[in-house]
Amino acid sequence: MTDAFHDAALPDSRAVRRATIIRLATGLAQGLLLYGLYQADKSKVWPATQRELYAALLMVFLFAPFVVLAGVSALRFRTLAVWKGVAALVAAGLGAYGVWSGDPAAKGVNGLGPLTVLGVAALIFIGHHLVQPADMERRRIARYEAYFDVTWKHGVQAVLSLGFTGAFWLLLFLAAALFKLIGVDAIEKLIRHEWFIFPATAVVFAAAVQLTDVRANLVRGVRTVVLTLLAWLLPLMALIAAAFLLTLPFTGLEPLWKTKSATAILLVADAFLILLTDAAYQDGTETTAVVLKWAARLAGVLLVPITVLAAYGLSLRIGQYGLSPDRIIAAACVLVAAGYAVGYAVAAVRPGAWMRTLEATNIAMAFVVIAVLLALCTPIADPRRLSVNDQVARLEKGKVRAEAFDYQFLRFDAGRFGRNALDRLKTSSDPKIVQRAKAVAVQAGRNYSPPPRPAYNPRIVFHPKGARPPEGFPTAVPPESRFGGCLSSDAVCDATVLDMTGDGRPEVLMTSGWEIEVYGAGADGAWLRLGGFQPPCSGFDSRAAIRDGKLSAATPAVQDLVSANGPMRFAKDLAACP
Repeated sequence: MTDAFHDAALPDSRAVRRATIIRLATGLAQGLLLYGLYQADKSKVWPATQRELYAALLMVFLFAPFVVLAGVSALRFRTLAVWKGVAALVAAGLGAYGVWSGDPAAKGVNGLGPLTVLGVAALIFIGHHLVQPADMERRRIARYEAYFDVTWKHGVQAVLSLGFTGAFWLLLFLAAALFKLIGVDAIEKLIRHEWFIFPATAVVFAAAVQLTDVRANLVRGVRTVVLTLLAWLLPLMALIAAAFLLTLPFTGLEPLWKTKSATAILLVADAFLILLTDAAYQDGTETTAVVLKWAARLAGVLLVPITVLAAYGLSLRIGQYGLSPDRIIAAACVLVAAGYAVGYAVAAVRPGAWMRTLEATNIAMAFVVIAVLLALCTPIADPRRLSVNDQVARLEKGKVRAEAFDYQFLRFDAGRFGRNALDRLKTSSDPKIVQRAKAVAVQAGRNYSPPPRPAYNPRIVFHPKGARPPEGFPTAVPPESRFGGCLSSDAVCDATVLDMTGDGRPEVLMTSGWEIEVYGAGADGAWLRLGGFQPPCSGFDSRAAIRDGKLSAATPAVQDLVSANGPMRFAKDLAACP
């Protein structure tokens, strides 16, 4: 009996009492340990003076107690002890590596980015819900019904416990405000002290977990309501995804890629399809409406083209700009989405029990997600390391010009790997690279000024044939007036000369196919972009109009209107275009 923590192993009241004591003690210990770390960092004493150790302890104190809170009433003592030790080792190792791989000059735990924190949280959550059902059934791989029940139960418990903790603090703030009305500020002073904040928050969260664990039927009821509501969103989501894919042949993919966030949006769509399909399927034993069954099958099939589009869009960005930390994380998400897409598509088209293959897919993908997260949070596939290696290789191979390379990424965003790469670039054989690398290496902070614009060599053809550009054009056009249009590209542009201002001096009209730009010379001889003309109708060929000499200046039918705030131009309502 000393090796069991199941409620069935002890009388109900004794089991509840033991679980209550252990959970509250765990919450109190967690709060006190976190407070101790906070004070060490504030006072700059050990262990805060050793960044990697401090980060390791912080991750352990943050996440390892949740293993006890979730498993104390369900796991055997031996399993709970081993699993807590494994979770602590994983949290400590990833926390220490996250700080070590960050900026060597940073202070504290600045290297612990969202990837490490969220990665550790996801690893422990997924890992626990692989361990507990297996231990409960004494099997390496439990039945899908057990995985589903435990995972969703703890998910709902976590949300309810967080809500309870938030309500606790709202009541304390209300109490402080009420007592302050009568001149008593003791409560306000109390809730401002860190020695109260850390333990109180952890203990209240632990108490909420115990309360929801004792009231298991209440949690299941909430879970049933949530799953039912989510399930009936599946038909709508499936219709939205189907309509989107059916519209693509008419719009083409170009508008999709112009958003520059297509992959992220498509992956979010994948996530919703997967979540809502799981909500409709539940554990596979519930009676499901026919419309939900067909919506789930449709969603399983739609996952494939959406994931393919996400992968294609990401490959285009990587091919054009190389790897970045965000793109590597997106690639990992695409890999996971592809696994779900294949499994759910097979489940959708496979004859037999409704979507039964979904169960094996979800269990297998839990292990895949763990492997992917471990790779991303360790040197195996550290996004900063991979992106630094790729970007530096692109620079050294000439795919990126020395003046266009983002040296600040190496200095400020790529941690230890970026700093090391920047040091190597300072000894490059290319003097341009050396100059820029050394300049960025001594920067105290990121320079947010825009990078210098590259020099372009536009090919300008003046019309009619034999016409020559006015003196000083385009060499006397300053850089700030070259942004946008013909002078900021390597395109072939057609141009002509007309007096558009009525001052007797010629202006240059130029186009690369749509807008007609207007450049004029000032009194100092410098040429500036004065503005441009937008063609009135689609299908208007601006280049042909300039080549054929069919443009002429005209006096406006309605003059400008002058006000105290400046002139206002008259905008004519155009007739219907042919």
